[in-house]
Amino acid sequence: MSRSTVTEAAFNRAVSVLCAGGLVAFPTESWYGLAADPLNAGALDRLYAVKKRPADKPILVLVESVEQLGLLAEHIPEPYPILMERFWPGPLTLVFPATSGLPGQLTAGTGTIAIRCPSNPVAIELVRRFGRPITGTSANISAAPPHQTARGVAGSLGQDVDVILDGGTTPGRKGSTIIALRGKTPVCIREGRTPLSEVQAAAE
Repeated sequence: MSRSTVTEAAFNRAVSVLCAGGLVAFPTESWYGLAADPLNAGALDRLYAVKKRPADKPILVLVESVEQLGLLAEHIPEPYPILMERFWPGPLTLVFPATSGLPGQLTAGTGTIAIRCPSNPVAIELVRRFGRPITGTSANISAAPPHQTARGVAGSLGQDVDVILDGGTTPGRKGSTIIALRGKTPVCIREGRTPLSEVQAAAE
């Protein structure tokens, strides 16, 4: 899963595809993800169509740094700063109040947006080179098993994906832990690779 497994030319092509509203598959800490420009409504329409994803399911977004949150989140509520410092980059997704003006497909009308900073070197390099957030939903047909290899993505989605960045076999097993807030209290939406007990301890 090292950055060296993906060539400079492949990264450059992937960035060009994202800028043009296309789709890029890439490795994450769990499975392969599917990147699109989250601020491009047409790209999001294509993402939903390729995944056959229900329109009422919002899309997770990846950022390179806390500085990019301003493009997506209305504000950073407590105790998120502590959790971001402790667990980012890594498999912890936080649900933020969404900023106004985001494409409707991104939030699916929830008024919130799920964001994390990935630790996989290929994923973080793709976000860095693109210069703004990317979507991080799994690269598979909705409700079908996710994929740990570039070959698996190609077999499932085929020509519907413009570029597949082959970062080797990913760990699989679990996705990211997803945390939302009820008032100022963290609530677990899904326990994944980051233990909930560690999140709760950090938030106290």
